[in-house]
Amino acid sequence: MTIRVVVAEDQSAVRAGLVLILRSAGGIEVVGEAADGEEAVRLARELRPDLVLMDVQMPRLDGVSATREVVAEGLADVLVLTTFDLDEYVFGALRAGAAGFLLKNAEAAELIEAVRTVARGEGLIAPAVTRRLIAEFAAPRPARASVPPETAAAVASLTRREREVLAALGEGLSNAEIAVRLEMAESTAKTHVSRLLGKLELRSRLQAAVLAQELGI
Repeated sequence: MTIRVVVAEDQSAVRAGLVLILRSAGGIEVVGEAADGEEAVRLARELRPDLVLMDVQMPRLDGVSATREVVAEGLADVLVLTTFDLDEYVFGALRAGAAGFLLKNAEAAELIEAVRTVARGEGLIAPAVTRRLIAEFAAPRPARASVPPETAAAVASLTRREREVLAALGEGLSNAEIAVRLEMAESTAKTHVSRLLGKLELRSRLQAAVLAQELGI
């Protein structure tokens, strides 16, 4: 299946480079380009792409706010681009429900693989960096202090297997890695992750990972 992508980046030269890289890859089609957050949301509504590649620092409507709108309306998955791996903008994007993030200095092959990874439903990009991000995101918060009561109640209702899956997400594991650890088929792991997100009313695997860190699971 072809992955349909909207590229949102305010710097025209950078945007052109991203588009060129993605169009060179098999199975990826760039269906729209946006120079600001408002345009990114508009194109997502009109084109219903599989994924929006979203720069977090853009005019008119920043990437975090645009991500929040795209995710809230269920228009597409969002892969955010940032210059800094521990940028506060990235934290905001994760809270908004971004499926993953990628540094702007990533190699072309990394960009292509990141798009394919998110399109497969594997929201954790570059595990080593993502684990740093999750730890940094969760670290300042005392365990359980910032978790809403309804979320804590939902976590308490999880089965043993669901808690194991949540713990694995907290470590930044992919579906394939969860399958190996828990000795199940990869498709079963994917199903568990989807059900877990629904049960906890979370928008992305990254949010589940952060929650697991916050709760010390």
